[in-house]
Amino acid sequence: MSPEDLFQDVIDQDSAVAQLRKSSQNPVHAYLFVGPKGSCKWDAAKAFAAMIMNHTNPDHSEERTMNLIRKGEHPDLIRVEPTGNQYRDDDVQEIINEASRSPIEGTKKIIVANRFHTANETAVGRLLKTLEEPPESVIIILLSEIVPKNQITIASRCQQVQFNQISDSKMNAWLTQHVQDPQTIQLLITAARGDIDRANDLIADPNISYRYELWKSTLENLKPEGYAITASVNEIQKAIDDAQEILAEKHDREIKDLLDDEKQLGIKTGVRSQLEANHKREIRRFRTDELEFGFSIFATMFQEKIRLNPDEGSLRAVNIIKKANGVMKRNANEKLLLTSLLISLSELN
Repeated sequence: MSPEDLFQDVIDQDSAVAQLRKSSQNPVHAYLFVGPKGSCKWDAAKAFAAMIMNHTNPDHSEERTMNLIRKGEHPDLIRVEPTGNQYRDDDVQEIINEASRSPIEGTKKIIVANRFHTANETAVGRLLKTLEEPPESVIIILLSEIVPKNQITIASRCQQVQFNQISDSKMNAWLTQHVQDPQTIQLLITAARGDIDRANDLIADPNISYRYELWKSTLENLKPEGYAITASVNEIQKAIDDAQEILAEKHDREIKDLLDDEKQLGIKTGVRSQLEANHKREIRRFRTDELEFGFSIFATMFQEKIRLNPDEGSLRAVNIIKKANGVMKRNANEKLLLTSLLISLSELN
């Protein structure tokens, strides 16, 4: 395995990969990878780190280095996650502390801060000095979905690398390597919406087709009566709860592996709380993805009506769904959001 092999995990990001390959010859102190969730930013960061280490550590064991980097376990590749919904002072202090320490095995340490777009203003200010006066041995990579207004200055201190949502054609090509049934592939493309991580998770989901049909039938059979709306909301939430079990089983395995490792080492690593925080965030993201999946099915059904026979009700419905999507991104109560949406759509009938 070579550093170039790791870029095979970076799907449909030719421009970003070309930029990183060129930059790896003479890397700068800080990078900002910007793009939607599931656009292979972490995979690109690992491949980029591998190329840098390959150039700067000529005496290293390439195979060992590549294997450790691919698994995210190399001692000079540090991944930082916020402990809550956003980066706070303590999270940024972890980045600053890591930047002050020398590399363990080579001449470069690469620190990757995931989801940095969530950093609050105070945290951003604290990191700015480190970015402006970085240690010679450290490269910081910030992974963000957007560049918020409070991070424009930080963005100006980094070399920006743009990542795009993965196209349906590239997603189809990737899924064909893992799934045989063309109908299932099309369903996964619809459900993933350009997010390769979600597509990968859904491959093992036996009930994705059921949830697709449930969302469709909910709209087709929508009634305005309160009891009917409540029943529909409960059915949708139960389907999402059942789908979440696959993720819960994965989390249980990760906790078990951590406890087994701690038992073997005879020490408490102190990372369980971080792992549990990551699990909570993954569950919240999963449920949001499921709602976005359902809302996109609703929108597609109304858009098809508009295409065949334009009417004011369908146009209003699309706008209502867009508004619900915006409310959802502000961490609205799931049950209340679903109830409100179904009531609004039922009133159009």
